[in-house]
Amino acid sequence: VQLVESGGGLVQAGGSLKLSCVVSGTRFSSYAMGWYRQAPGNRRELVAIIKRSGDDTIYVDSVRGRFTISRDNAKNTVFLQMNSLAPEDTAVYYCNKALWTLHLAAAMSSFGSWGQGTQVTVSS
Repeated sequence: VQLVESGGGLVQAGGSLKLSCVVSGTRFSSYAMGWYRQAPGNRRELVAIIKRSGDDTIYVDSVRGRFTISRDNAKNTVFLQMNSLAPEDTAVYYCNKALWTLHLAAAMSSFGSWGQGTQVTVSS
């Protein structure tokens, strides 16, 4: 499985970015998907998940109301629209599969491989 994330960059606090992740080598529409992030010195954190049909989503408290996860199963792509960005959102962002569960702490999963991620840096 290959995962290719893009769309990161440097943005001022309050700004917006839209991340994309193209997945190949698997039946994308069969899996719930998630966006993960990892800041220096921190563990990888799952911040948003989307049902395989795309009709339901769950967010970690710190991003709810600011981030929106979506997917296009025809294009094997998952997106993360990030608004009202804050310096604490600075991290490398990755996509990967996730388990569909109400408790994000139990939803972390993977295809066995990770992409290179995309760096998001928010300046104050």
